[in-house]
Amino acid sequence: MVRPTAVLKRLLVGRPVRSDRLHHTLLPKRIALPVFASDPMSSVAYAPAEILLTLSIGGLAAYAYAPWVALVVVLVLLTVVASYRQNVRAYPSGGGDYEVATVNLGGRFGLVVGSALLVDYVLTVAVSVASGINNLGSAIPFVAEHRVGLAVAVVVVLTAINLRGVRESGAAFAVPTYLFITVIVGMIIWGFVRIVVLGETVRAESAGFELRAEHSVLGFAFVFLLVRAFSSGCAALTGVEAIANGVPAFKPPKSQNAAATLLILGVIAVTMFMGIILLANRTGLIYAEDPAAQLVGAPAGYEQKTVTAQLADAVFSGNTVALVLVTAATALILFLAANTAYNGFPVLGSILAQDRYLPRQLHTRGDRLAFSNGIVFLAVFATVLIVGFRASETRLIQLYIVGVFVSFTLSQTGMLRHWNRLLRRERNLENRRRMYRARAINGFGAFMTGSVLILVLATKFTHGAWISIAAMAVIYLIMIGIRRHYTTVGRELEPAEERQVLPARNHAVVLVSKVHLPTLRAVAYARVTRPDTLTAVTVNVDDNDTRTIQQEWERREVPVPLTVIESPYREITGPIIDYVKSVRRLSPRDVVTVFIPEYVVGHWWENLLHNQSALRLKGRLLFEPGVMVTSVPWQLASTTAKDLSRFDRDLARGPARGPRIQVHEPEPDGHQPPTEQ
Repeated sequence: MVRPTAVLKRLLVGRPVRSDRLHHTLLPKRIALPVFASDPMSSVAYAPAEILLTLSIGGLAAYAYAPWVALVVVLVLLTVVASYRQNVRAYPSGGGDYEVATVNLGGRFGLVVGSALLVDYVLTVAVSVASGINNLGSAIPFVAEHRVGLAVAVVVVLTAINLRGVRESGAAFAVPTYLFITVIVGMIIWGFVRIVVLGETVRAESAGFELRAEHSVLGFAFVFLLVRAFSSGCAALTGVEAIANGVPAFKPPKSQNAAATLLILGVIAVTMFMGIILLANRTGLIYAEDPAAQLVGAPAGYEQKTVTAQLADAVFSGNTVALVLVTAATALILFLAANTAYNGFPVLGSILAQDRYLPRQLHTRGDRLAFSNGIVFLAVFATVLIVGFRASETRLIQLYIVGVFVSFTLSQTGMLRHWNRLLRRERNLENRRRMYRARAINGFGAFMTGSVLILVLATKFTHGAWISIAAMAVIYLIMIGIRRHYTTVGRELEPAEERQVLPARNHAVVLVSKVHLPTLRAVAYARVTRPDTLTAVTVNVDDNDTRTIQQEWERREVPVPLTVIESPYREITGPIIDYVKSVRRLSPRDVVTVFIPEYVVGHWWENLLHNQSALRLKGRLLFEPGVMVTSVPWQLASTTAKDLSRFDRDLARGPARGPRIQVHEPEPDGHQPPTEQ
C-alpha cells in the first residue's frame, strides 16, 4: 500500500527525474525570459506608482518631474543591463555577483554580496505577491479584505509549481508573462493613439481631484523629495541579477543566450516603464500616499485604484472586460515575478552551501532536479515577511532595493578588477580594445549603482532600509559561523599521518530485559564477534523480576556471565552509563561494544505502544568516547505483511524510509527493561 505522504508528494511535485536527464531541463530564451526576467518586467506595475506616490508629498506641481525622474531610472536600468551582459560572458558558471565579488575582491566581499542577495530574493517574493494582491484587490474587494491569507496561499502555490522543476515552472509562467507584456504594451500604444493620433481626451478617474501637499517642500527639501522618488523608482532594477545567477539553466551557448535575454529584458522593461509614466502624465493621473487626506474633491468612500487599473479604465473608456484583463494580467505577473527569486535563491544557496557557508542540505537537488530545500527555505522566510508586514506593498518596498544595489556595486567593482587583471596579460590588440570597452561599461555601472546605493541609504534608511541592513549583517555572521563550524569539524576528522593505533581490547556488553529470543540472539551474535570479554547486564528495578531473569539464565545454561546492576531509584539509563564507564576506565585504549536486542514491528501504530527508554540510552551512549552501539534486530510476525518490494522500488527512485525498529516492550507485570524503544 502506497503511503499517503508519497501520493501527496507525487501530486504536488510529480515523479522523480533521473540525474542524467538534467540537460533536458535547460531553457531556451523564450522560456528563460519569463523564468528569470519576470521580476524586473513586473516591477513596472509598482515602480511608477512608487515614483508618483513619493512625489505626491509635494503636491500636484511635483508630478511634472515624474518623467524626468523616470528617465534617470531608465538610464540606470540600461547601464545595469549592459554591465551584466559583460558579467554573464565572463562568469557563466552561475555564481553571478557572489562569484564575481569573491574572485576579484575576496571572500568577505563575496559574503556581503551573498547575504545581500539572499535578503533581496526573499523581499522579491514578499513584495511581488503583496503587490499582486493589491492590484487584484482594486477590482475584487474580497481580495483586499483577505490579502494576508491569500498572499500566503499564492506563496504556497508558487512553491509547489517550482518544486516540480525549472523547466515545468518556466512553461507554466511563459503564457502569463507574455500576456502581461501584450496587455501593457497594447494599453500604452492604444492610449497614445487616442491622445496623439485621434486627438481624443483621455482622463484618469483621479484627474479631476485636487492633490493637497502633505508638506511644504522647497529648496533642499524638494531636491531630497526628487531623490527619494528616484530611489523608490529604482525598484524597477530588481531581478536583473537573477539572469547572471541562472546562466547554467540556459541552453548552449549559455553565455550568449543569457546576454541576449538580458537585452530583451532591458528593451521590454524600459518600454513599459516609460510608457506608463508618460501615459499617467498625459491622463492627469493622481496617486496619493494618503488618499483620504490628500485627494480633495473625491467622492465619499473613494477607494484609490492602482496606477495600471486607473490607466486601463481611462484608455479603454471604462470597458469592464479590458479593466479586468489588465488588472488580472498585472496581478498574475506580479505573483509570477516571485519566480525570479525562486530560481535565483536556490541556486545561490547551493553555491554558498558548496563553499560551506550554508547547510549542505541546500547544495543537493531534489526529486525533480530542482534545489528543493532552497525553494522551501525561501517560501518560509517570504511567508514570515508577508504575515509580519500584513502584506503591505508600501511597507515592504521600503526594505527593498538596498540588498540588490549592494550586490550591483560590488559586482561591478569586481568586474573592473577582472578586466584590469586580464589587460595586464593580454597582448592581442583587438582583444584589448574589447576589454577596454567592457571595462568602461562596468566602470560606469559601478559609479551609477554606487551612487544609487548612497541615495537609497540616505532616503530610505529610517523608512525601513535599516531592517534589510540588519538582516544582511545577521546572515553574514551566520554564514561565517557555519563556515567556521565546518572547518573545525573537517580539521577534527582529518586522518593523522601516523598509522592508526588499534584498540587494546574489546569489551562486549549485552543488555538484558528478559530471557527471550531477541536476547538469546544478541548473546549469540556477541559471542560470534569474539570480544576479549563478554558480559550480560540487567538493571534491578524490581527484585522479583530480577530473580526470575537469573533463574531462567541459569536454567538455560547461557555461557555468558550475567551482571546485575542495582538501581535504588528505579532509573535505567544512568546505571548502565556508569557501568560502561567503569569498564572502559580500566584502560583508555579499550573499547566497549553495547549490544541491544531489538525487534522490528510491522505497523506504525505499534510504535505508539512502546516507550523511548532505549532511544534515550542510545543517544546518551553516543557521547561516550570509545563506546560502540550495535542493534540486533528480531522481526515479529507483523512484519510479514510489509510489501518489501515497494521499499526496493522507492529506494531505486530515491531516498525511502525504512521499517520502524523497536526494542522489546515491558511485560504487563511492570518490569521496565533497559532495552525498550
